[in-house]
Amino acid sequence: MTRPPFTGSFTQQEPIPDAGIAAALEVMRTGRLHRYNIAPGEEPAAMALEREYAAWQGARYCIALASGGQAMQIALRAAGVRPGDKVLSNAFTLAPVPGAIAGVGAEPVLVEITEDLVIDLDDLAAKASASGARHLMLSNMRGHLCDMDRLMQIAQAQGLTVIEDCAHTMGAAWNGRKSGNFGLAGCFSTQTYKHMNSGEGGFLTSDDAEFIARATIMSGSYMLYSRHGAGPESETFTDIRLDTPNLSARMDNLRAAILRPQLLALDRNIARWNDRYDRLAGHLAGHNAIRLPQRPASETYVGSSIQFLLPGIAARKAEAFLTATAAQGVELKWFGAAEPVAFTSAHQSWRYAPRQHLPATDRILSGLFDMRLPLTFSLEDCDLIAGHILDAATTLQEAA
Repeated sequence: MTRPPFTGSFTQQEPIPDAGIAAALEVMRTGRLHRYNIAPGEEPAAMALEREYAAWQGARYCIALASGGQAMQIALRAAGVRPGDKVLSNAFTLAPVPGAIAGVGAEPVLVEITEDLVIDLDDLAAKASASGARHLMLSNMRGHLCDMDRLMQIAQAQGLTVIEDCAHTMGAAWNGRKSGNFGLAGCFSTQTYKHMNSGEGGFLTSDDAEFIARATIMSGSYMLYSRHGAGPESETFTDIRLDTPNLSARMDNLRAAILRPQLLALDRNIARWNDRYDRLAGHLAGHNAIRLPQRPASETYVGSSIQFLLPGIAARKAEAFLTATAAQGVELKWFGAAEPVAFTSAHQSWRYAPRQHLPATDRILSGLFDMRLPLTFSLEDCDLIAGHILDAATTLQEAA
């Protein structure tokens, strides 16, 4: 069967909603972009966004920050991580996660993953005991949730403080409990390719008043912590405000204004992403050379990207597969490449972390392919893209 090439863009996001554009223009007309520069009686956009996001997330506290990476670094510092400490994290993640750990002077201890692309809980328990680490930066990489109930049981038994990297799981849940609400804190991103788009930006959420007070001062509150939409009582800051350094990582009112209308549409957009994910996954699941990560019934996911494995594929054939799909306009990422490419990398390229022996992860990543699913794709686009992936997989299989 001859199919037309796919001509869409894998990096084209939907436009900012008209309400967001109007709100951004209003902020620019006032000139008060800094979150603490407000007129008497005015509620700045950043303050309103924090209150609204905390309510949507079901968290007691929320800080709007300059990026998801800053949310992770501030969370680690506010949780008490010190230079030289060991911090556990998934071996399958993106560079900002081990980068945040290294950025606070700590040492990443990487945990193996399973073929369903989640942290290996047996390896987590073993490495927690062996390393003496007291913190876990759990990366819900590419939107896949592990058994969060069992993970928290391990964390309690091992004395681990859990910080969740939810850059890919904004709106996901385990047994009805939202991602980001299990550990001490949830870290979220609003970078362009995430579930809300402000170019760069992020949130840090928690139910712990002292933790969020430390994080607020670190974000750069200039003692204006009362001007936050979802913060603790002023008394919480009495000593913390003088003991905690200012790291200047605030979100500004312009980005907050752009995000507020997107938050209103987020639940609807999650359903739209899942329509696209399910359509594509339904096609790929029928090919005997392709393995899709299994989604447990307890997981509510957000399918803004899709991953699949060609188990056992050699590097030369993986490169041929990428060339064949690219020739048809299908932009896949491969996590088995020797060098990092764009938004993919593997632990061997994180030279700021000690080299680690991760045979299971290496085997899985060698056959792992990844693809964005922007909402600018139609369901028919997903059918066409799936057809080209299946064609290339079949050709590869026949040539074996």
